[in-house]
Amino acid sequence: MNARLGWLILRQVAIVFATFFGLILVTFVIGRVMPLDPVTAAVGPDVSQELYDKVYKEMGLDQPVLVQFLDYVGSVLRLEFGRSFFTNQPVTADIARVFPATLELAFCGVVIGALIGIPAGILAAVKRGTFVDGAVRVVLLIGYSAPVFWKGLILLVVFYAALGWAGGPGRLSIFYEGLVPVRTGLLLVDAALAGQWDVFRDAISHIALPAISLGYGASAYIGRMTRSFMLDQLKQEYVSVARVKGLSERQVIFGHVLPNCAVQLVTTVALTFGLLLEGAVLTETVFAWPGLGQYMTKAMFNADMNAVLGGTLVIGAIFVFLNLGSDILYRILDPRTRA
Repeated sequence: MNARLGWLILRQVAIVFATFFGLILVTFVIGRVMPLDPVTAAVGPDVSQELYDKVYKEMGLDQPVLVQFLDYVGSVLRLEFGRSFFTNQPVTADIARVFPATLELAFCGVVIGALIGIPAGILAAVKRGTFVDGAVRVVLLIGYSAPVFWKGLILLVVFYAALGWAGGPGRLSIFYEGLVPVRTGLLLVDAALAGQWDVFRDAISHIALPAISLGYGASAYIGRMTRSFMLDQLKQEYVSVARVKGLSERQVIFGHVLPNCAVQLVTTVALTFGLLLEGAVLTETVFAWPGLGQYMTKAMFNADMNAVLGGTLVIGAIFVFLNLGSDILYRILDPRTRA
């Protein structure tokens, strides 16, 4: 048993290592094949050839490709992604500054997506083949198919510009900025810890629309997967046995079927969270949300490849850890996978 457990741990570590290596290799290749001159991006186009050659050597671009790759791997392992040409700050410091905003937005989005998607998926599965099933699937399909920027603009026009029910673009109203000491970088958490409830309410009003925009799209995926998991379980023999014993439909669904879907739902929600971290780029752009997505967008427009590749590595690493975490959780919650 111990040997088997050791083998499983070793295999998992090998998979994580191989995935990280592949991610680093892909970002290195992207940085080399992009039609952008890193030297020109760093010093500008109007420089002397002497200065250009000097910076070229300082960046190690005169070295063989293998040496450049090994240097790149070493830098990534030290969490050094170079200096941003746009902000003139280390990329690591920039990511540490903007990432909490994206994390907070993605977390709120996945909570909204789960609160909408899981009940909708259960309802569609229980009412399979009826008008209710069709209506739920159409609503979820719209959320999945509608472009993110379109949903964001509609929400802004209706609930901010027309009705005034929510805050506008940005993370906080300008007259509240700087009132809350930064502890975690998560504005809602920091405002609550500081007891600044007026700032907390203003932050809620600003995060509501982008979180709903993200959450609606997430609910479509979570809802579809929930429906699929539920339908698969409803075909099992234990459901028929539970009904024969006289259990009500509510007891069958929430006492037997849903708990058997819980493990798969945890994995689905965890992976959806990773997708929202990646997919927040357009949402952050529409709502002027100062997160990693907007940072990478500005970096791309300014040909700042250090920032773009650094952000890509961070998001990729999060995906790897989310997959690993969901797999571990799967084994903890489902005894059958530990057999």
